[in-house]
Parts: sequence; C-alpha cells; structure tokens
Amino acid sequence: MKPSMITKLANLSERLDEIDRLMSSEGITDNMDNYRKLTREHAEITPIVEQYRAFEQTEADINEAQTMLNDPEMKAFAQEEIEAGKAKLEAIEAALQTLLLPKDPNDDKNIFLEIRAGTGGDESGLFAGDLYRMYSRYAERQGWKVEVMSANEGEMGGYKEIIAKIEGYGAYSKLKFESGGHRVQRVPDTETQGRIHTSACTVAILPEADEVSDVVINPADVRIDTFRASGAGGQHINKTDSAVRLTHAPTGIVVECQEGRSQHANKAQAFAVLAARIKAKQVDEQQSKIASERKSLIGSGDRSERIRTYNYPQGRITDHRINLTLYKIDAITEGDMDELIGALAAEHQADLLASLGEDN
Repeated sequence: MKPSMITKLANLSERLDEIDRLMSSEGITDNMDNYRKLTREHAEITPIVEQYRAFEQTEADINEAQTMLNDPEMKAFAQEEIEAGKAKLEAIEAALQTLLLPKDPNDDKNIFLEIRAGTGGDESGLFAGDLYRMYSRYAERQGWKVEVMSANEGEMGGYKEIIAKIEGYGAYSKLKFESGGHRVQRVPDTETQGRIHTSACTVAILPEADEVSDVVINPADVRIDTFRASGAGGQHINKTDSAVRLTHAPTGIVVECQEGRSQHANKAQAFAVLAARIKAKQVDEQQSKIASERKSLIGSGDRSERIRTYNYPQGRITDHRINLTLYKIDAITEGDMDELIGALAAEHQADLLASLGEDN
C-alpha cells in the first residue's frame, strides 16, 4: 500500500477515536447540529477504519507467521498462513481504495429532470415523452416522488420540453450520468413507407441546490414576469396570471413554471429550478477546466454529446461512452434501468480509482 494512503488511513483512525470520545462526553447533545454532524462523520469513516485495522492485523499475522518459518514442524503451516494473509491484504487494499474514493457532495440530493425535443420534429417530441415515461417508471421503482413543474406538450403528443422534480435519497447519484444527447432510431407512426427515422432529445440532470450554501441569488438580478398558464390543468388555471417566468440577468438563464395552482407556488418552484441551473452552470465551468487535464471515461457531461442510441427495430440500447449494448429496449424504457445505471457507475468508479493512482 502506498505511504500516502497509509498516512491518510492512520489519520482517519485517530479521527474516529476522537469522535468516539466527543460523542461519549457529557453535554454532547446540547448542540444537536454538531451532534448530527459528528454522527454522520462517524458513520462515513467507520467502515474505512475497520478495513484499515483489519489490514494492520493481517500484516501482524503475516509477520508472526514468518517467525515460524525456521521451525521445521511449523514451516508448512506458516507458509500457508503467509499466502492466505497476502491474499487477504490484496482484497482489503482493493476495498480501501474504493472506500477512499472522493464522494460527490450532490449524490444524496433530489434532482430536476429536464428533457427537450431536438432534431426530428414531432417524432422528437414523442421520444421526449418516452424518455420522461422511462425516468418516471424508474423513479417509481425506487420509491421516489415525481412532480411535473413545467411542460410544453407537442402537437402530436409527447413534449417539446418537460421539467420535473424527482425527490428521493440518492436520486442524483443514480441518474447523474443521464445528462446528454439521446438519439432514437425507429419507424414513426406517421411514416407510411416504413422508413426508419432518426430523432434526438437532450436530457439534463440538475441536483437541487441547497438554499443557503450552494447558490445565493440576488433578487435585483432576477426579472419576474407573470402570465396565464396554457395547456391542461382545469379551467381555474387559465383565469389568472398564475404562471411565472424568471430571467436571471448575469447568466441569461430563463425559467418558466406553470403547473402549480398559485402564482406563489410557481414562483417558489421557479426559483428552485433557477438555483439548480446556476449551480449546474458553475459545476460545468469547473469540470471543463478539469477535463482539459484528464479526460473522464464517462465523458465530459456536455449536454450536446450523443451519449446513447435507442434502436427500436433491433431492440437495442447502446451507451456510447462505455460501449455497452443491451438488447432489452422494452424493459429499459419501462423503467428497468438498473443494469445500465450500474454499468455507468462501475465505469466511473474505475476511472476514479485510476485517477487516484495517478495522484499518488
């Protein structure tokens, strides 16, 4: 194991002992915010320290076995113990490398899902509807809550644009690799000659911004316009100017929300989406600098990239970032995305492990 990793692990071990002392001290629960922070940190580093201490114990066992090699009666037993110990050390080191990977601070957050039709006209709008259905079904399987915040329906069905909030623990960690260009190849219902058409949509996954710590929006920088909502929603929704449009001057970001029944609700939701988009813009700028130094195996996350193709005649879905093709398009588009999402996460983890090795 690299000296830098051993030093880091030793420091974490000392920190765990310190937290144990703090949590057993009198009056620790007087400050509940601090107590919750300590318990969270304790839970995060305990598995790492347990593996590190197992590593130390295994090293000690190997050293003890090596002292028996000069004893003819114990030599065979000692050799077996040494070989078993070395194999165990390798397994523990691999586990520690994974546990030490930097955690994405957004992984546990709720998300905003944005889907926009691209090239392909009405068929692109129908594909946007299919993608929304796929993510909604996946969210249902996870026990997450899905709430449509804004929707601009297509003339033939589907959506020109749809924005939804997905609430659930780990939503961002599961869906963060979905941002990008999605392409569909199939025969549209309106095609009389059976020709395959290619259409595209863009998907953006934005982590919900923390109100205080993540993004601070100056109200003076935001122009607020109200207008009457359009589309389905009952007669009441079209009688008042309940829809809200926000324009953020510094970034040029425009957000509309019209699904709520009141102007107040739409305004609150619009500001939440605005904060998420500003945060995403900041992250994109940071990642573009990092990407120039090291190319990620998952891709840069640029929303203009074509990340996946859905080929209906062949019944396949291909993710171009990791060269994965699955012949289960019906299941995946019905929300059975675990294999696809798991493969992306595994590749990302492998990339992080590789970068950890470079840094050390």
